[in-house]
Amino acid sequence: MMGPAHSLSGAAAWLGVGAATAAAGHPMPWPVLVVGALICAGAALAPDLDHKSATISRAFGPISRTLCGIVDKLSYAVYKATKTRADARRSGGHRTLTHTWVWAVLCGAGASALAITGGRWAVLGILFVHLVLAVEGLLWRAARVSSDVLVWLLGATSAWILAGVLDKPGNGADWLFTAPGQEYLWLGLPIVLGALVHDIGDALTVSGCPILWPIPIAGKRWYPLGPPAVMRFRAGSWVELKVLMPVFMLLGGVGGAAALGFL
Repeated sequence: MMGPAHSLSGAAAWLGVGAATAAAGHPMPWPVLVVGALICAGAALAPDLDHKSATISRAFGPISRTLCGIVDKLSYAVYKATKTRADARRSGGHRTLTHTWVWAVLCGAGASALAITGGRWAVLGILFVHLVLAVEGLLWRAARVSSDVLVWLLGATSAWILAGVLDKPGNGADWLFTAPGQEYLWLGLPIVLGALVHDIGDALTVSGCPILWPIPIAGKRWYPLGPPAVMRFRAGSWVELKVLMPVFMLLGGVGGAAALGFL
């Protein structure tokens, strides 16, 4: 799928989690719901770090473009080192390493570890990166015609304000993990969810997605999971733009309303 659909699906997924926790009798504080949805929307773009033309490659200028090139080469090297004879030949690393559950879990765990060991500046950094990505995905029309500096300033300002809100007692810095020193440990959860939602979205397209690597399926370690061919669509097609994106917006709205107790 394309960047906007990925971001919308990520935000909708976290709002759905919020609705589920509310139904279970453990509602999220509203700042956790909002910040988590934005992080998840940003994280839903991150698996495309292996693609030089993806939305994320433009998000941070030369830094993100260079990083995408490095990740592409790393992903291709891992693919060649671990593929079986049944796996297809490839010339690049797109939709390989960064499109797996292993990558999603490692990114989430790394972010959580950084948040609890790096202090406030680490938290601000995590928020900044994902809020910039969320702007690029959710507000993509405005972001395309705006200066990169304005998008970065919006991300930095929003990160600073939201971190201040979360730090207030009862607002969620210690949501889910309440032991001393575990504030913001939960930040890795929307990152994992966003990456997995991205992978599931890509699995619906013609090429499929090797989400379960390195678990071998049908003799392939990079088996492209997906529904039957008749149910798949091409990225950027009318199905994505006219059907899936409105559905994601509707589900996100319903999930957010339920999470906040309005339903």
